Amino acid sequence: MTDFRAQEVLDYWFGPNPLRDDELPNRLRLWFGAEDPPEIRALRDQDIATRFGAHTEAAARGELDHWAGSPHRLLALLLLLDQFPRQIWRGKARAFAQDAKAASLCLAGMGTGADAALSPVERMFFYLPLEHAEDRALQEESMSAYRRLAAEAPAEHRDLFEGVLRFAGSHREVVERFGRFPHRNTVLGRRSTPEELAYLRGERPGWQK
Repeated sequence: MTDFRAQEVLDYWFGPNPLRDDELPNRLRLWFGAEDPPEIRALRDQDIATRFGAHTEAAARGELDHWAGSPHRLLALLLLLDQFPRQIWRGKARAFAQDAKAASLCLAGMGTGADAALSPVERMFFYLPLEHAEDRALQEESMSAYRRLAAEAPAEHRDLFEGVLRFAGSHREVVERFGRFPHRNTVLGRRSTPEELAYLRGERPGWQK
């Protein structure tokens, strides 16, 4: 049986049918709404903090590691370690503090076939810790996963999943070039190289993955 906290996370993030024509635009704003006005993004971030801040803290302390034994609970745990921190602590170092753990859990789950038990839209987020990794080998794993996902996606939503694959490719290119994501340098206290500074001057505002 799914832990009720895990189910709360999944229900909030995916809803009953996230790819339905009248629902998908709302889900895309929740998932990828970097283009929303800052005040809207701040309200959404605060809502996630209010609803799931305690769950996110518990996941960071390792208190929910037992969720990894079930594919859907593992997905909920990955959201708490990888996605929700980016909203709750947007622009702060804590947004990235659990990335290594999330990537490790993602790889372990793939090794046991947990991702195969999920729907295509759920797999989009299952693989995100690999896309967020400042590691060239993990970026290659990300690309392999998203290529498979795009190839297996329902025909009526192929454009969405091919777009997700392209976005994964843009992440891979940045890590291939710099070995890290330069947009994290300031919040992580890292010194940017001249090449990174030139890159950042041309970067889209709000991109914080």
